[in-house]
Amino acid sequence: MYRLPLLHLVGRAQVWVLALSMAVSLPSSATVKRRRPSTHRMATRVTSPFPGIVAGGPWTEPTYADSTGGDSITGEDPTVRQIAMWALGPYNGSVVVVDSSTGRILSILNQRLALSTGYQPCSTFKVSVALAALSEKVIEPGTTNRPDGGRMHLTGALAHSNNYFFADLGRKLGFEKVSYYAHQFGYGEKAGLNIAGEGAGHFPLTPPHNGGVSMLTSFGEEISQTPLQFAALMSAIANGGTLYCLQYPRNAQEVASFTPKVKRKLNIEAPIFGIIPGLREAVERGTARGARQDEPIAGKTGTCSENHVHLGWFGAFNNGGRRLVVVVLLRGGRQATGPRAAAVAGEIYGQLGEASYLAGPSRVRTSAQYSPPRVIGGFILAEVLILLCSSAILIFWRLTHH
Repeated sequence: MYRLPLLHLVGRAQVWVLALSMAVSLPSSATVKRRRPSTHRMATRVTSPFPGIVAGGPWTEPTYADSTGGDSITGEDPTVRQIAMWALGPYNGSVVVVDSSTGRILSILNQRLALSTGYQPCSTFKVSVALAALSEKVIEPGTTNRPDGGRMHLTGALAHSNNYFFADLGRKLGFEKVSYYAHQFGYGEKAGLNIAGEGAGHFPLTPPHNGGVSMLTSFGEEISQTPLQFAALMSAIANGGTLYCLQYPRNAQEVASFTPKVKRKLNIEAPIFGIIPGLREAVERGTARGARQDEPIAGKTGTCSENHVHLGWFGAFNNGGRRLVVVVLLRGGRQATGPRAAAVAGEIYGQLGEASYLAGPSRVRTSAQYSPPRVIGGFILAEVLILLCSSAILIFWRLTHH
């Protein structure tokens, strides 16, 4: 006679126990070392009643999209690709990972975007400007500059991406010198070697109409930079000045026969030492704090808009062991920013570190496998046991009290 009430009570108890167990299984600061921002989990694409416009601003690209559809993954490092996919999540963007000691591309997420004609580099072009200014002795690493009435040195200007500082450097260098160094660093030419569909980007022949050389050196005005070009430059900084032709093996045979190809040697050893403190400070306390790890990371963010599309750039390399360059480009609404791109890269470095992928010298690795972390999945067995135990206790209580 108590069968139906008993089953009803057990069912309700199971629901409450399941909810409680799910709640306690969520990550906390004490159990999970790295947490992505809450917006990382927002996969909802917001549309507008007006065709071609995304709600929330005059943006013509969505912030969230499938960024892996259509990619060809043969020849890629499976560990790197899976980690990059997990880190990028639902964002509309691209990730390029390169071994800085060889120029081998380990993975390209969203190949259509990465191999395009390029996008405005925003503040990431400040890396090239800093190298040019140091090479030309326009500034010394510890020299204090006063472009906007304040006091700032190169390290702080890179870390906090000070536009006035780099506009002033542009005026002191002049367009011809800026153009010369930009072409030396790979702008206006393909970064890769025989990579199908790769664009060459664009560097203007004359100072931009909007703001002249000052806007070019502070915002990358009228420049089109591809993720591969930025990855090649950051690789040269990471390895001490060798600009490699980036190579993208597309099958097992090409991986096995891979041989690095040097495009040219850049005479920037001393300038590299001059900018590294600023690139590290950007990650430690500047615009790229989302990329911070236990081991030092050096990188530069960039945020701007181009043709009603917000752009968020970040390029970086780790300090020790296997130095990998990670370049992230986000496109969409105002959520597509350099700091958010830095957070994506931080997740990649963090998971590569936990997978022991960054340990030791650079080498070609193709057999490593990786499973993205499953925060809640590990609690399924515990939840089942809790439900079974709760059911047994409730049944026993009902039988002994009636």
